[in-house]
Amino acid sequence: MATLEEDPLAPYYFQQEEQLICGQLVSPITDCYNAMMNYPSMVDRFFTRYYYIKAGAAYQLLYHSNRICLVCLAPTHPAYGEGIAKVSYNVGNVDRSQNVVKGKAKKGGMILQADTTLAVLTTDAGNTYKIPSCIRGKLVEVNTALLADAKQLQLAPEGAGYFAILLPKIENCDDIKASLLTQQQYEEQLKRGET
Repeated sequence: MATLEEDPLAPYYFQQEEQLICGQLVSPITDCYNAMMNYPSMVDRFFTRYYYIKAGAAYQLLYHSNRICLVCLAPTHPAYGEGIAKVSYNVGNVDRSQNVVKGKAKKGGMILQADTTLAVLTTDAGNTYKIPSCIRGKLVEVNTALLADAKQLQLAPEGAGYFAILLPKIENCDDIKASLLTQQQYEEQLKRGET
């Protein structure tokens, strides 16, 4: 018959002890913890949101302080209402999913302009949207997971449903930021009904 052995790590588990500081009983730090607290999301903590509008559709660019940019659909993009059926990186004479980069300088990455078509999105309604690069930069990587399951764009949390990662040149960063809409400018356009 097997006997239950004591947990060998039991002495190392947290044991609350009463503490008096300056004659006052200090409540344990665990009392302050609330699992339902509203912690900032990964995007809120590490990225700045910018927006690019082309042909009446808005695109979101998540800009990291290290210059890495994620190209996403803006929350108001019409494809969300139509349902996302398919994403293709084959944009005619080139397949962006075949982009290969090497090394720290990301050699071999395709240089894209702001209006360059990055991908083609097809909706359940049969409409197609050419996803622009939004900025001038080097294509580092495309989200190949979207090829197998394009619905991830609708289900993934903000930032996880990206089309591609781009890296702009350092000297172009200020001009790029100036050419895009900030979160506040984007929200003002929404209020005016311009997007």
